[in-house]
Amino acid sequence: MKIAITGATGFVGSRLVEKLNEKKESILILTRNPERAKKMFPASVFPNLEIVAYTPKKSGDWQEKIAGCDAIVNLAGESLAEGRWTRDRKREIVESRQVGTQKIVEAIANANPKPQVLINASAIGYYGTSETETFTEKSASGNDFLAEVCKKWEAEAEKVKESSVRLVVLRLGIVLGDGGAIAKMLTPFKLFIGGPIGSGKQWFSWIHREDAVNLILEAIARSEITGVYNATTPNPVRMGEFCQVLGNVLNRPSWLPVPEFAIEAILGDGAIVVLEGQQVLPQAVETVGFTYQYPTVKSALQEIL
Repeated sequence: MKIAITGATGFVGSRLVEKLNEKKESILILTRNPERAKKMFPASVFPNLEIVAYTPKKSGDWQEKIAGCDAIVNLAGESLAEGRWTRDRKREIVESRQVGTQKIVEAIANANPKPQVLINASAIGYYGTSETETFTEKSASGNDFLAEVCKKWEAEAEKVKESSVRLVVLRLGIVLGDGGAIAKMLTPFKLFIGGPIGSGKQWFSWIHREDAVNLILEAIARSEITGVYNATTPNPVRMGEFCQVLGNVLNRPSWLPVPEFAIEAILGDGAIVVLEGQQVLPQAVETVGFTYQYPTVKSALQEIL
């Protein structure tokens, strides 16, 4: 198979590239930074990989490369956790996803032959935040900024159906692995000053990076997988419990609450992702028989740390 990937140098995308390479699949990386991609994926290790420069929000010659690919995995999007959400930054967060996906769908529409499937990222921010509600793939959307971003993102992806291409939308929870969110949470614990983040009562809906990547691989391979799926573990936890388990795995205390202003200083306005959570269950994922390698926080953190 030949799989095209946007966002390949990111936290999930880079691991996806590694696993596809292990399977000896052909890989096409569409990236804004070809030099960085070449350093991450040297030809000596990734012989079946092609790197193509592209501008996500502009049409171009890169779109012609989509023809002949069996699947497209669209993971690209401006980071949420870098600085304050100014008006310009909010626009960039929206457009990197909405317009970026629009250009991918446009390329698919013009491709001959067309890919069989588009795997398009979204996020559990689609549902808004709540300490009391439980959300499944059938739940309505929220009405805050992140919910609006996700709705616009998914609406562009839906248009690929007009080209008779199968669509899988993965609403990703917080992805845990070596790096990512965990890396930013470790420092206070290593200094013996770790503890619940914010109130500790907010829900933390997460997925191990290996499970997120395996879900993408199954979505590519299995034609019966179609529609929206919550890419989260079946076992979300309250933030207080998550930090308690993190402290236990690190053999560090978890008693000193980390105030909201400290998280906001690290994550900017993106702190809303961990300070205001939601309990999200992967009902549709379980229906298709997906098996999680790391279904519990303890198993995930033990593997990572």
